[in-house]
Amino acid sequence: MTPQARLRRIRYWLVFFIIGLVLSGVTAFPLLAELRWLDGLLTEDWVPAPAALVEFIGTVRTGAETADRDFPFLAYGTDWLAFAHLVIAMAFYGPLRDPVRNLWVIHWGMLCCVAVVPLALIAAPIRGLPWWWIPIDISFGLFGIIPLLIVRRHILALAAAASTPTPAAVAGTV
Repeated sequence: MTPQARLRRIRYWLVFFIIGLVLSGVTAFPLLAELRWLDGLLTEDWVPAPAALVEFIGTVRTGAETADRDFPFLAYGTDWLAFAHLVIAMAFYGPLRDPVRNLWVIHWGMLCCVAVVPLALIAAPIRGLPWWWIPIDISFGLFGIIPLLIVRRHILALAAAASTPTPAAVAGTV
């Protein structure tokens, strides 16, 4: 594969990853509206779902509505969550421009994806989430690491190709 083709693939996967981060962030702003919409879809049987999921989403909606009514400042936490996703997405601009030089950002992103697992395993039970919600949370880290692993492989190959002298360069040094 040519270096230009590798660079295109790296950028494709990075843009895909960045879009995922931005969408994850932006959707945290209108959380209550999204919960109302989702609860409506589930309770009106527009989307078939297990009863436990329908009940859980209804409980989450009630909690979010109560918090919004009585303690609206709590939503500021999800605003910061959204902002964090957007800032993390900006960090991947470096590898988009110069992947080899910014490989460390890819490694950091992979570490963040791995860190989702212990956070979900520890925090979800403490916060009273049902056990079956934990794999849903963990899936964000697992699905997030896949494009980063692909990008890492291409960056390492790109770096190796750049450090390997070409036959013409070797012949010129003789």
